[in-house]
Amino acid sequence: MTAVSVILLFSLFFRAGTADAAVPVLIDSYIIKDLGYSRVFMSKDSDRLIRPASLTKILTCVLAIESGKLDQIVVIPREATLVEPSKAGFRTGDRIRLIDLVKASMVSSSNDAAFAIAMHLSGSVKGFAAAMNYRARAIGMKHSSFTNPAGFDTGEYSGNLSTAEDLLVLTEYAIRLPHFNDMAMLGSVIVPEYRTGKMFLLRTHNKLLARYPYAVGIKTGFTRRAGKCLIARAQKNGRDMLLVMLNARGDRWGIAEEMFEKAFSTSESAFRRFAEAGEGGLRRLDHSAWGGKSKLQ
Repeated sequence: MTAVSVILLFSLFFRAGTADAAVPVLIDSYIIKDLGYSRVFMSKDSDRLIRPASLTKILTCVLAIESGKLDQIVVIPREATLVEPSKAGFRTGDRIRLIDLVKASMVSSSNDAAFAIAMHLSGSVKGFAAAMNYRARAIGMKHSSFTNPAGFDTGEYSGNLSTAEDLLVLTEYAIRLPHFNDMAMLGSVIVPEYRTGKMFLLRTHNKLLARYPYAVGIKTGFTRRAGKCLIARAQKNGRDMLLVMLNARGDRWGIAEEMFEKAFSTSESAFRRFAEAGEGGLRRLDHSAWGGKSKLQ
């Protein structure tokens, strides 16, 4: 099978089943990678700066995990309780373990948990944002800029931006850290408060975990400006796929499931030949059903 043949094969996969759709699926930016290979094989505008919403919290959790302080008790500051939904509902003075704040940030995307992490580790949101940007560059995120630990993108927190490529780099780094994968696939978590003994039951916003049997995480995101965002990971028949999707219009769970299934349906031998072809084949195809130009790399 030649490189051109494989590209035509991908073209058929990603066009199939979409011609009859009443409304075309639109995604501003996406990237999908088989983690068993070193090359991204499908993307669209993956270097475009876009608001990542709560996908930002993955970096927040990375800094918390790498701090070595996961067993510390965090006293919830008033500033963290003033953020808007989504939030766990912590009160000023509540005592929560740092690892449980990380779980709350990942599982239920709790903004109060993310702000409490930031203020505990850096003393201020501004200081933590500086640490985020420093760590992002060290990880290999070339174009991102972060203004807060939760993913807010208006007012004083405008300028919180990333790209699908950078978020892929971040997630590939995060899944190699201890604890991260276990938290990324949780459907719910119980967070104990050590001052009053109260328990917070927090549930995931990631409907793909219940809907798609091969999903193993990772994080959802949404703001009015960012739209529906998702970083998803799925494992099937010994293969491991990672998808970053920014500003999807429509059913993001159905879109992700379809993209995964079409990627998994490509035979491993065909994809290996495609990956090895590298620069030898065509690099772009018109993929209008997914919202414009997409590229094969």
